[in-house]
Amino acid sequence: MLPEDCVSIILSLTSPLDACRATLVSWAFRSAAESNVAWEKFLPSDYQDIVSRSITSLKFSSKKELYLHLCNPILIDGGRKSFKLDKSSGKKSYVLSARELSITWSDRPEYWSWKPSLKSRHMHIFASRFLEVAELRMISWLEIEGKIRTHMLSPNTMYRAYLLINITHRAHGLDLLPSDTFLEMGNQIISANTAYLSCKDKKKHQMECLFYGNRTQRTKSRVIEGDERFARERDDGWMEIELGEFFSGDEEGDQEVKMSLREIKGYQLKGGLVIEGIEVRPK
Repeated sequence: MLPEDCVSIILSLTSPLDACRATLVSWAFRSAAESNVAWEKFLPSDYQDIVSRSITSLKFSSKKELYLHLCNPILIDGGRKSFKLDKSSGKKSYVLSARELSITWSDRPEYWSWKPSLKSRHMHIFASRFLEVAELRMISWLEIEGKIRTHMLSPNTMYRAYLLINITHRAHGLDLLPSDTFLEMGNQIISANTAYLSCKDKKKHQMECLFYGNRTQRTKSRVIEGDERFARERDDGWMEIELGEFFSGDEEGDQEVKMSLREIKGYQLKGGLVIEGIEVRPK
């Protein structure tokens, strides 16, 4: 007996998942659950700005269709970031490309090379959502940092940051020592841990320990104490390392979040690491 507009407003106060379930109640509920009134509430408040920054034109005839478009990653800001919505909650997530990160000496071709990504694996270059990825040739000082502001994210949401990586067949020196991971918010470190950059190859690890010998034992005492983490394989062919978690706060507040990984204490040469970017997604 309620007017359709009233039902639409009520459904807009639930969630996208609830609205989809409501379409099964009756034809009247289906019409209300698919209305622009309901789905505009599920879109982020800055959705028009996000759509305008997309590198491809998004075609849609309703707010629900736009929402579903944004549940698949789109490239924004000249292809340097990827954006998407969580389908069930509507929470925002971003991936900052390698070009958007601060990678020490990444402008020196003797240390890092920038390679175009391919749609399929070929000659050890990995498929990526971005046009290019950064591959570590050889270096002893590894330092990677990304930044994001909380006003870009969904408010009052717990987020986690992940470094997206891959390992080439020429990789060496990456797991002799764990890397330090940090997450800073408002110039305060809120997370500090250690992580190994690849899944351990026991034979390779034993050979590296024999080669570097006592240096490993001396430098392990300088690694920060914390939870030890390992790279985890993803469905898209990449691996991810958790850098830390943080709470985005309310819409009125805005803080800068710094996410970083460093291995600057061992001085051993490292190579074969491929960086796609840093993902920030709801926990």
